[in-house]
Amino acid sequence: MSAGVARQLVISSRPVSWINTAYPFAAAYLLTTRQVDLVLIVGTVFFLVPYNLAMYGINDVFDYESDLRNPRKGGAHGAVLDRRLHRTTLSAAALSCLPFVVFLVAVGSPASWVVLALSLFFVVFYSSPPLRLKERPVADSITSSIHFFSPAVYGLVLAGATWTWPLVAIIVAFALWGIASHAFGAVQDVVADREAGISSIATAFGAARTVRFALVAYALAGLVMLGTSWPGPLAALLAVPYLATVWPYRSVPDAEATAATRGWDRFLWLNQFTGFAVTLLLIWYALSR
Repeated sequence: MSAGVARQLVISSRPVSWINTAYPFAAAYLLTTRQVDLVLIVGTVFFLVPYNLAMYGINDVFDYESDLRNPRKGGAHGAVLDRRLHRTTLSAAALSCLPFVVFLVAVGSPASWVVLALSLFFVVFYSSPPLRLKERPVADSITSSIHFFSPAVYGLVLAGATWTWPLVAIIVAFALWGIASHAFGAVQDVVADREAGISSIATAFGAARTVRFALVAYALAGLVMLGTSWPGPLAALLAVPYLATVWPYRSVPDAEATAATRGWDRFLWLNQFTGFAVTLLLIWYALSR
C-alpha cells in the first residue's frame, strides 16, 4: 500500500473522532472490571481505528457524489475519495476489523456477540445499500448515535456489568447527545445533500428546525444525567456548552446552512473538553466506590 493510499484511508477514518468510540468502550469496560487486561487493550484499539475506518470509510465511498459538491470535505470532515480507492477502502475496512472481531467473539458471551453484531450492522448499513439508513430522516440521527453509544453498551455487556437505572440513564443521555450531534452536523450539508439527491433529517425538516431539534435533544441529555449516581448529575452541566454552540444557528435559513460549519468546528474541539471533564468525573466515581 502506497503512502498516498494510506493517507487517504487515515483521513477517511476521521482521526479527530477516534476517541469518541474508543473511549466509551474503554471507560465502560474498565469501570466494570477494574483491571487492565488483553480484552480491554484489543477492544480499545478496535474501536479506536478499525471501527472508525469501517464507519467513515464506507460512508465516504457511498457518499461520493455528495462529497464532490461539499467544500468542507478533504480534511477532518472526511475525504473525497477517488473512485479508484473505493474498493481499497472497503477492503481495508473489512480486513482491519476481522481479526479484532474474531478475538472479541472468542472471549465474549452470546449477549456480547449480539451487541457487537448490531453495532457493526449499523456501521455498515448506515451508509451502504440496500438499507442506507442515513437517508431515512430521524432514523439517520438515531443510527449515527448508535455508532457512539453502542461501544459503551458492548463494553458493559462484555465485562458483565449489572444494569441499574442510573446506568441506563447514562446510556440514554449518551444516546440523546449522539442524536443531537448528528442532527446538528447534518445541517451544514443541506445544500450539498439536496444537490446530490440525498435525504437526511436536515433536508427533510430544514436547517432551522433541525437545529432546534438538536437543542431539545442536548437539553434532554442534560436532564437525564440528573438521574444518575453521584457525581454523574454534575455532567448535566456539560450540556450547556453544546447548547451555547448550537443556539446561534436556530434560525439559519437553508441557503445559508453552511454557516453552521463554524459551529461544527467548535463542536469538534468542545468534545475534547467534554471528554476531559467526563474523565475527571469517572475518576471521582471510581475513587468513591
